[in-house]
Amino acid sequence: MSDPLHGLYAITDSQLLTEDRLLPWVDAALAGGARLLQYRDKSGDSVRRLDEAKQLKDLCQYYGATLIINDDLPLAAELGVGLHLGRDDGCLREAREALGNSAIIGATCHADLMFAEQAQAAGASYIAFGRFFQSVTKPGAPQATPVLLEQARQQFSLPIVAIGGITLHNAPQLIGAGASMLAVVNGLFGAPSTGEVERRARGFTELFQSTS
Repeated sequence: MSDPLHGLYAITDSQLLTEDRLLPWVDAALAGGARLLQYRDKSGDSVRRLDEAKQLKDLCQYYGATLIINDDLPLAAELGVGLHLGRDDGCLREAREALGNSAIIGATCHADLMFAEQAQAAGASYIAFGRFFQSVTKPGAPQATPVLLEQARQQFSLPIVAIGGITLHNAPQLIGAGASMLAVVNGLFGAPSTGEVERRARGFTELFQSTS
């Protein structure tokens, strides 16, 4: 199997993907080549979250992709899947102890190389930098630059994720600067149909293939 920490990293959004869209849109992204899928839902409906996460895990297994849970260590532990932690979402060392050495655990580092160094020491599987561009999901001024990616690539051996306003148009410069994965939300799931989701996913996947 190819390296799971390389390529398109699809991230769900509960505003974009209402209940009737979640599974079909994710299925299309995975069919288009997404290697990682992050389930991100900040609601307090733990029963629905568990049900959706189980279904997404099944989809990921079918396509040979990897499921990551955003900021919910108990849910990740229950399903035996990976975890992504934001800067203020919990202790990475505790998550590593709870999930074991083989689990994929990612860390948000914004534009902070020092925090990335701490995350690597605490057992992160990958480090994520961003925002690189204006983002619909997390609006605000971009914080990271391609130069930061180049510095991170020289400093760290871990896979590097770029996130924030990424589209098929601006993705190549991030891959060229050293991004191992592109985390995409609106640029993937903001599509009007499953066919367009799959088309975009294939486009991102082909960008990685052409630069590998």
